[in-house]
Amino acid sequence: MIPAAAIAAAAQGGFAVPRRQRVFIGSNTPKGILAFDWNPATAELKQVEVAAVLANVDWIVYSQDRKHIFAASEVDSFNGKPTGEVASYRVEDGKLAQISAQNSAAKGTCYVGLDHSGRVLISADYGGGAAASFKVTAGKLSAAVWSEHYTGQGPVSDRQEAAHAHFTSFSPDDRFAYVNDLGSDCIHFYKLNSETAELTPAGKWDAKPGSGPRTLHFHPNGTIAYCMNELASAVDILRWNKADGSLETLSRFELNPDRSKPLSTGCDTVITRDGRFVYFANRGDDFIYACSADPKTGALKGIGKTPSGGKTPRNFVLDPTERWMLVANQNSSNIAVFARNPTDGSLAADGKTYDCPSPMCILFP
Repeated sequence: MIPAAAIAAAAQGGFAVPRRQRVFIGSNTPKGILAFDWNPATAELKQVEVAAVLANVDWIVYSQDRKHIFAASEVDSFNGKPTGEVASYRVEDGKLAQISAQNSAAKGTCYVGLDHSGRVLISADYGGGAAASFKVTAGKLSAAVWSEHYTGQGPVSDRQEAAHAHFTSFSPDDRFAYVNDLGSDCIHFYKLNSETAELTPAGKWDAKPGSGPRTLHFHPNGTIAYCMNELASAVDILRWNKADGSLETLSRFELNPDRSKPLSTGCDTVITRDGRFVYFANRGDDFIYACSADPKTGALKGIGKTPSGGKTPRNFVLDPTERWMLVANQNSSNIAVFARNPTDGSLAADGKTYDCPSPMCILFP
């Protein structure tokens, strides 16, 4: 139960609480994209309808103008080919209307990333260990412009028997694109042509063997990035080189130094808009780790761990007010909501939970 004081803090103190908002949630079920209404004044989340029927939606992302949504469908075949599906939708009055759908590069599409200009989308295929780029025009996806099938592997035999592309991202200036390969312990990076969606190989950053680099998030300062290593339950703090797009390891932050537990895997990262606080999710022991961040170096200092409110946090986000943290717990089929203290970055120990079938990704406008 969220304390009344926490709810009052979000609505008082000179802080303007916005009206209800439509939130879309990707679901790893045949229903796909679900629509919820969010009330930031009370931290209430209510399912409204199925917004789009698309199987096994692992990720959804808005265009910059919030007029379109792009989705990754983690299936093994689409249009008669052994690939996943990438789809786009028009957002109209809180509802979705499909514009286009294309084949990804391989099966098991788990992520789609959109560049800052909104002209290029890159998909990651975990199952098939591949990535593909698409040109975006008024929300419509072209057929794949570029693709690559990776061939690496790593020392963790049950998770790194082959390449597993898991995440795509873009440099702050959109000159470079990045693909996290969990199976090969590396991040591939490319020169990006935003006009054509073509990618040209530019290099590779290597993680420690067995780390399983899952995601890459750039700090607002434009020089630091955080690589979440799923298998190591650790975050590598990286310096981004603007000239050539390369990444340099500065330090490592352990999410769970006690590695005696049979399952403990890192998952996702959230950074506040001002860059003062960073949050990480860990599965197995299912917690959110709040940290303060040095605004210049990105160095992390732990604040505290909060139980995720369910099993297997897949994704988590701050609402637009940054007063609430919403956590998608995949294996307990619920969304947990925690009050956040914007002054010290801490999360409330207890929160509300709302039913949601196999939630994978939470998307605010």
